[in-house]
Amino acid sequence: MLLKASQFLARVQDISPSFSAGQKMIAEYLLLNYDKAAFMTAARLGAVVGVSESTVVRFAYALGYDGYPQMQRALQDILKNRLTTVDRLQMTAQDNNDHVVDRVLRNDMSNIRLTLEEISRDDFNEAVSMIISARNIYIISLRSATALGYFLNFYLHLLLKNCRIISGAGTVFEQLTAISPEDLVIGISFPRYSRQTVEGLKYAKEKGATTLAISDSVMSPLAKHARVTLVAHSDMASFIDSFVAPLSVINALIIAVGTKESSRTEEALRQLEEIWRTFNIYYVDE
Repeated sequence: MLLKASQFLARVQDISPSFSAGQKMIAEYLLLNYDKAAFMTAARLGAVVGVSESTVVRFAYALGYDGYPQMQRALQDILKNRLTTVDRLQMTAQDNNDHVVDRVLRNDMSNIRLTLEEISRDDFNEAVSMIISARNIYIISLRSATALGYFLNFYLHLLLKNCRIISGAGTVFEQLTAISPEDLVIGISFPRYSRQTVEGLKYAKEKGATTLAISDSVMSPLAKHARVTLVAHSDMASFIDSFVAPLSVINALIIAVGTKESSRTEEALRQLEEIWRTFNIYYVDE
């Protein structure tokens, strides 16, 4: 469960009497600057406070975390739905010791690893069944998540012929007026969550449609309106969202649907290959 800032700070205050002198210095800094610390490495936080990196790591253990990275993720979870893009840029600019390529790729690798460890296989299998059995599939993905929705829609429509994307702001509810209990509505959103995506999924649920969410947490506002929520980590490395893990989950969904419906998929792809060849869709080196 995601902690609120008040819960995290209360935990720090409750345990602080048992801290060493160095750990108390970290606690005092976090009580005033937890938003800044969320994007600092352990070494950077230690340097700012005036203690060693190992003291910072021991501090995280003392709070009950498995290590500093887990505490850092908890701090980022507290912040991520209220930080503006300007806030994110300013936070990450504090720690520029690593090359941006190293920092961003390591962050993406961490997101994929955490998603692989935590995603529910049962929920994933149910999501695949929901996609295959749906009469019509509607995908709501707005703002920065638009690209994820278009990617999922592109392949599902190629395979199943019954998928459409809803991405126009202000037209979500108009495009959902015809949905029925036989239809599936997929909502895709990550912090900062799109209000229309959340409300669109809620509307679909109220209309009786089956609902699927792809988001960063079971505590996401989409999850309360979804029969199934597929969780993909999207911890940000800077002012833009990290969608590497969500895209991997979407890739897995598409492949699972295509594999489970192999005959249908083969026939669809055979027809498409004929069309592509006839109209010279792809470049061929002559």
